[in-house]
Amino acid sequence: MSTKYIHSRGQESSGPLEAGSDLFAREEMAVLQTRLRSGASALRDEIRAGLIKYDEDQYGALADRVGDVGEHAVADLLTDIDLSEIDRDVAELRDTEAALTRIAEGAYGNCIDCGEPISYERLEKLPSAARCRKCQERYERADPRPTYRKL
Repeated sequence: MSTKYIHSRGQESSGPLEAGSDLFAREEMAVLQTRLRSGASALRDEIRAGLIKYDEDQYGALADRVGDVGEHAVADLLTDIDLSEIDRDVAELRDTEAALTRIAEGAYGNCIDCGEPISYERLEKLPSAARCRKCQERYERADPRPTYRKL
């Protein structure tokens, strides 16, 4: 029985998967899709837990308003850290859901900037990758805002 490969745009091929190729075996695409879905579920759980913790911390801070200024500063810092973690998780969830949308549209595996294939090795390490390594490096150099995840 020969293995069927699927082009990132849904076309079939019988050729083998090559590094940097845009051909993926159906099983490989299914593995990446499963990882994306389970990652999205885990991120939703982390966001939910973070928001609950934030609400509980806010309630505790209101109840402890008689503490000194130093304690309030530390509490504010911890709250900011919690919110930063939630923001990071939300950004990662957006990237993951965008990758799932690209799969549904048949565009998964192609760079959103240059249109070239993203290597399977890159997608295996970061299934939500939207850019090839070269374009991602260019994007990170050009964007002065801090990023949560580097190559």
